[in-house]
Amino acid sequence: MQTIDALVECPVSDSFRVRQLAGMFDVPLEDKFQRRFQVPLPSLDDDWQVGMIVGDSGSGKSTVARAAYGKRLVPRFAWKRDQALVDGFGVSLSTRTITQTLVAVGLSSPVAWCQPYGCLSTGQQFRADVARGMLSRGKLIAFDEFTSVVDRTTARFGSLALRRAIDRRQFSKRLVAVTCHRDVIDWLQPDWVLDMTRGELTRRCLRRPKLHLSIHRCSRERWPLFAPHHYLDGQLNPAARCYVGLIEGQPAVFAATLNNFRQNHLRVTRLVTLPTYQGVGLGGQMLDELSRYLTEQGATSIHISGSHPAVVAHCNRSTNWEFRQLLKTGRKRSGIYRENPQWKTSTGRAVATFRYAGRSEEV
Repeated sequence: MQTIDALVECPVSDSFRVRQLAGMFDVPLEDKFQRRFQVPLPSLDDDWQVGMIVGDSGSGKSTVARAAYGKRLVPRFAWKRDQALVDGFGVSLSTRTITQTLVAVGLSSPVAWCQPYGCLSTGQQFRADVARGMLSRGKLIAFDEFTSVVDRTTARFGSLALRRAIDRRQFSKRLVAVTCHRDVIDWLQPDWVLDMTRGELTRRCLRRPKLHLSIHRCSRERWPLFAPHHYLDGQLNPAARCYVGLIEGQPAVFAATLNNFRQNHLRVTRLVTLPTYQGVGLGGQMLDELSRYLTEQGATSIHISGSHPAVVAHCNRSTNWEFRQLLKTGRKRSGIYRENPQWKTSTGRAVATFRYAGRSEEV
C-alpha cells in the first residue's frame, strides 16, 4: 500500500474583474489557489490486476492518477489520419498479436482493422485505444476518462470484454481505469476501487452480470443491420434460414444456416455480432445454443467453416465442437458458386471446419 500526496496549485490573475468578483462573493484572494489530495492506493508490489479510480467531476481523480502513474496515464492515443488501424501499433508487433488483441477487446471486424482510426465509430475507437494501451510498453497502463466518450451500453460490454480477456490471461499488463461512471464497476470487476468522492479505498470481489441471450427465428429483413459487420461480404443466400439473438430486447447476434446437400445436414453460413456486443462471447453462445436447438429439431449434422479468429478460438476451446479439417487455401468454386462468381467463397484463404458434437455452455 502507498499514500499518494498530490498538490494542485493555480496562480490567481490580478485583474479588475477578478477583484470585483472577489468583493461580490467574498472570495479570499491569495497568490495561488491550492488543493491537496492525500489518498491510499495499492502499490505495484501488491497482488492486483485491475484497479479503478472513480469520482465526480472535479473530485481529483485525474490529479491523483497523474501523481501515481505519471506518463502511464493516457487519455487517448494519437493515430495517423490516413493509416490503417493495424498499422497504428508498434512495428515490432506481429499482425497476429495485433488482431488477437483487437478481438480480445471486442473489435472483431477485419473490415474495421483495415480502416483509418478516424473512420471508425466512437465505440470502435474506444476499443482500439484500449487494445493499443494493452500492447504498449511497460507493466501498467492507466486510462483517463475511461468509457466517457461512448454510450453506456458500449461502455458496459466493452468493460466486460476487457475483463474476460484479462481473466483468460490474454493480457499480463495491469490496468487502472479512471472514470466518473460507476455503471462499469460491476462489468470491469476491478480488484480495488478508490472512490474520490467518498475518499474511500475498497477491495472488491464482484460477480459478473448474467447475460440472457434469447434466440428467435427471423426473416431476412434483419440481415441489413448485420451485413456491414460481416468479415466477408454483405450477401445472404436466398435459401438461408435466419435467426437473431436479443440482449435486453435489442438485436445483438445474427446467424443463418443452409442445408448442406443432405436432409438434416446443416452448415452455419453466417454468424455476426454487432460491434457493441463483441468480445463477450455472445457469438459463441449463439452458435452453441442454436446448434443444440437445431439438433433437438432433428438435425443430424451441423458444421461451420470459417477463418475468423474469434470463431476458430471458440470452437477450439469448446467441447461442443470437434475439429474436422483445415483447408490452407480454401475450397475451389463449384456448383452454384461457379455459376455466381460475384459470391465470395473461401478460395485463397485458410479455413477451419468444425462439427457440432455437444450441448450448450454458459458464457
